[in-house]
Amino acid sequence: MQAFNQFAYNLLGPAGPMILIAGLGMLLLVLAIPMFFMSRANPMDRLNNQSGRQEVDAATRAVLRDKQKNQKLNKYAQFLEPQDAKELSDVRLKLLQAGYRTKDAVQVYYFAQFVLGIGGLIIGVAYFYLALDPTTATTQQTVMYTLGPGAAGYMFPKYWITSRVQKRQEEIESGFPDSLDMMLVCVEAGQSMDQSIVRVSKELRASYPSLADEFELVSHEMKAGKDKSVVLNDMGERCGVQDVMSFVTVLNQSQSFGTPISDALRVYASEMRDKRVMRAEEKANKLPTKMTLTTMMLTVPPLLIILVGPSVLGIQQLGSLGSSVGQ
Repeated sequence: MQAFNQFAYNLLGPAGPMILIAGLGMLLLVLAIPMFFMSRANPMDRLNNQSGRQEVDAATRAVLRDKQKNQKLNKYAQFLEPQDAKELSDVRLKLLQAGYRTKDAVQVYYFAQFVLGIGGLIIGVAYFYLALDPTTATTQQTVMYTLGPGAAGYMFPKYWITSRVQKRQEEIESGFPDSLDMMLVCVEAGQSMDQSIVRVSKELRASYPSLADEFELVSHEMKAGKDKSVVLNDMGERCGVQDVMSFVTVLNQSQSFGTPISDALRVYASEMRDKRVMRAEEKANKLPTKMTLTTMMLTVPPLLIILVGPSVLGIQQLGSLGSSVGQ
């Protein structure tokens, strides 16, 4: 870094490092602009070019195009989506766990990273030139004020998604035992599993909207004719909670072996209630340890002042009295 700073200083003067960094940022921006104009081929055009396919009429083509969620982002999908299938699947699963189920969620995520990163870089460079003196700034300050905002803007969507996933999983984990109790009541009252899921999704809407959305999506997929085991497995992946995955396994095993669903729900609901009580006890046991440092900071200094203060004051008075007598 010191050698780079010295080279830029000898080449372009005192503002050499800043000029080289700004030029590198502009070069990256210029290289990225042509990629925005590389649009993905229209699926309808591929259908028309293939031989042996039936012709698609204009009405059907219009309907298919109207169903696209965001045509502007879809034009730049090749740039706003990872080319690796595994990476694309991981990002899509992460967004599903955060509650973003739209078709263009992955494109919006990468577009937000790109815009916030470039915007932060521009703001950092402008602040460095307008508010600071580039001639007296060190290399560390130059990098921190120019590249720091851009890196923060680029990482902000990832932080937002991670925090959203964690918050949603905590909500699902908190409301899942109640949903099992309600589902057990519905099944024992004579309703089928599909009807009980619909009922539970309506009742949980006010308290646990994320869990209600998952149950509602499960009911819609079952009504559409999708296999029940596949629907439940998809729910476990979307939630990302171990309790839900275990519940899915219990239901699949109950369906495979032909055991009554009510018995499986009764046993598993009891285990979930016990597990929720244990989680509450764990948090309660951690509370004294967390409060120890705060208690010591707020109580020990005043206690020392009360106990030791009079003694220190008395010693000072005796010392001053002894010096006056000696004189």
